[in-house]
Amino acid sequence: MVELPVVAVVGAPNVGKSTLFNRLVGRRAALVTNEPGLTRDRIYGRVDRGGRPFRLVDTGGLRFDHVPFGKEILLQAEAALGEARLVLLVFDARGGLTAADREVAAYLRRRGAAVLVVASKVDGDAQEALAHEGHELGLGEPLPVSAEHARGLDDLLAAIDVRLGDPDAGEHPEDNATAPVKIAIVGRPNVGKSSLVNRLVGASRMMVSDIPGTTRDAVDTSIERGGRAYVLVDTAGLRRPGGVHETAESLSAMRTRQAIERADVVILVLDGTSPIAAQDARIAGYASEAARPVVVAVNKWDLVEGREARAKTWEADIRARLKFVKEVPFVYVSAKSGQRVDRLLAHVDEVYADASRRVPTPALNRWFQEEAERERRSPAKGGSIRLFYAAQTGIRPPRFVLFCNDPRRLHFSLRRRLENSLRARFAFRSAPLRLTFRSRRERDLP
Repeated sequence: MVELPVVAVVGAPNVGKSTLFNRLVGRRAALVTNEPGLTRDRIYGRVDRGGRPFRLVDTGGLRFDHVPFGKEILLQAEAALGEARLVLLVFDARGGLTAADREVAAYLRRRGAAVLVVASKVDGDAQEALAHEGHELGLGEPLPVSAEHARGLDDLLAAIDVRLGDPDAGEHPEDNATAPVKIAIVGRPNVGKSSLVNRLVGASRMMVSDIPGTTRDAVDTSIERGGRAYVLVDTAGLRRPGGVHETAESLSAMRTRQAIERADVVILVLDGTSPIAAQDARIAGYASEAARPVVVAVNKWDLVEGREARAKTWEADIRARLKFVKEVPFVYVSAKSGQRVDRLLAHVDEVYADASRRVPTPALNRWFQEEAERERRSPAKGGSIRLFYAAQTGIRPPRFVLFCNDPRRLHFSLRRRLENSLRARFAFRSAPLRLTFRSRRERDLP
């Protein structure tokens, strides 16, 4: 088994290191306060959101002259640097560079560490210019992020992917074909999620009733079909924000989003007997934000009158209203009778395979050069962009870094054209894709 690379988060006190750690890991593992020096020990977490999984370690910092346990914190930070392949140097863009930031940067240069500079607390476009001050550290292009608002994290993860590379050609820890496929079964209350889980499992494992919100916790259930292992996560139904009054309901909504984050595939359960609702679109949006492939299960289809004639128009209406599921597979099921439930896992296998696809680098760049020639002949809006080189940096979701002369001038129409072309050329179908554009000079950063 290939050991995961380690990425260390370092910086001066109170610049947002623990907040960034928690956002990337997806759980509150590190305490966050305004008190400098709170993090004394190394705190580890696994990050699966990027192309290649890695271990993230949160440190207390590298300069603590006037806080308790300062010497111990420094020793822990130095130990983390000793095992890290990459260092995220975090500074507070709103507060500006400090003497402590410059001292940390000088320390990292002396160690010869591979560093990405992260400008934290950049909450909007108007503040992005503040990140440029990070150039003064002499460690490369600063990446603006807001951990609190989840802004700029995709770009940061793509940059981490590029810097980490692969320790051994052809070895990818995330390519484990024997690992169970994790499936989050989500939907608004009372659409039949628990009944669907029970039908897939073949036993009454979940409490089922007609009372919306009966299931409050996410419960994992392991099954095996055709020699393949799956883990089903039945989640509490999500309610409208205005309808979440009890603490338990609020936690239930949070757990549903967490289940989506840690799933490989999402089954979105809709009620075929009722019109599409705003909650349905919101839940589909969560899956889209998390870049998880989706299979739509239209439940209670046995109760729909004239269902054969209605199927096409009903599906067209859903696809039109739920933009996030425009191309995903639909299955009309009855959890109560078991009708077509067996088809769900077949579609799960399909979308999982699509999201796990790797494109050989020569084939990827042949495609990219064809697109570069097309762009030269007929420039997109916003002016001509020169396209140079492409690299796939991970799977689930498939992530690509595309190098060009000036990403800032890239028009959304060219981005959309490249994504559609990539999807069609390599049969990604409905798999979410993540494309990050970088200037050519960033390709050769250490």
